[in-house]
Amino acid sequence: MSEKKNSSYISGKESRKITKFNRRITKKLEKERMDANKDPALYTTRMADENNIVEFDNVCTYFFSDVGVVKAVDGVNFVVPRHTTVGIVGESGCGKSVTSLSLMQLLQRPTGQTVGGEIRFNKGDGTAFNIVNTPNSIMETIRGNKISMIFQEPMTALNPVFRIGQQINEVIELHNPEMSEEDVKARTLEMLEMVGIANKEGVYRMYPHELSGGMRQRICIAIALACSPTLIIADEPTTALDVTIQAQILDLLQNLKDKLNSSIMLITHDLGVVAGMADYVVVMYAGRVIEKGTADEIFHHPCHPYTIGLMRSKPVVGQKVEALYNIPGSVPNPVAMPDYCYFRDRCEMQCDRCKGEYPPEIRLSDTHIVSCYRHYDEGQVLGYPKSVNVEDL
Repeated sequence: MSEKKNSSYISGKESRKITKFNRRITKKLEKERMDANKDPALYTTRMADENNIVEFDNVCTYFFSDVGVVKAVDGVNFVVPRHTTVGIVGESGCGKSVTSLSLMQLLQRPTGQTVGGEIRFNKGDGTAFNIVNTPNSIMETIRGNKISMIFQEPMTALNPVFRIGQQINEVIELHNPEMSEEDVKARTLEMLEMVGIANKEGVYRMYPHELSGGMRQRICIAIALACSPTLIIADEPTTALDVTIQAQILDLLQNLKDKLNSSIMLITHDLGVVAGMADYVVVMYAGRVIEKGTADEIFHHPCHPYTIGLMRSKPVVGQKVEALYNIPGSVPNPVAMPDYCYFRDRCEMQCDRCKGEYPPEIRLSDTHIVSCYRHYDEGQVLGYPKSVNVEDL
């Protein structure tokens, strides 16, 4: 009796075919990126709305792995208005961090590539950079200067062999070459004081291992804000911190945002943090945005079954339950995503329409947009998220 073939097994022939395909596609994409160095028209564009600081327009970021193409971000659309906080929520692996890394051009290339769409970053002079095609030489003037990122893990984000002062100095010196050594140090001490560190002179000379988790998180924030960026990406800024320190860090971020007139992209699993800080909320699932709107709309009037499930899964103060709600099932395989609604197999509210192709986006209000067939007759149909067929690249 023959053994049943393991569905996760890839033969040597299949592996070689995938490797050859990946090499061809990534080589072409890297060549197109190099061509952008020669013509600024390839990476400059205009904002759809000048009141936005960044616009994600049908962004597709794929990873060309040894087992196939992983569609980590697949047709993402949302905007970050000026002087606001946009919270991005969803399960682990839904594409939150990859979306932010695409904006920062910090994907591990050539494996990770933004293969479609536009990421428009407002220059403030009526034009914008399309970050997808922006060459490295230009990104080096934007990253850390106009757009900064507070990375997910403060325990490992800092370099263990350099003193704290050197690590903050480096950012300031890179983007302000005209500043003297004394001015750079003064700016560093100012940033340490701004993030609430009392012993700034002492911490300036310390190494990361000499600081607690909360202190390291403050140093990461100081590095991110050293050049007064217009957009701050906070990727799980309160991870591994106790509740008291979490509240301090969030208050600090909110105060610094108001002081610098910046915008924040807040990536987190903590719905309580989003409810307290965000003006707008984007809910992601399996690499796609399935609902977005104001914080009030998402928390008080959730419409997508996945968003409703997320809200049901959080504990309610003063309410006793035997067990928290758990969304049934699991996320589909990112290498072989279905050609219908990704959430259908886990949805407890599915209808006959759900058996068709991916549902369109429905506008329920000026800001509230949901991707679900249950609302098909209730709002304006905006169209489908557009995947990129890698065979056509």
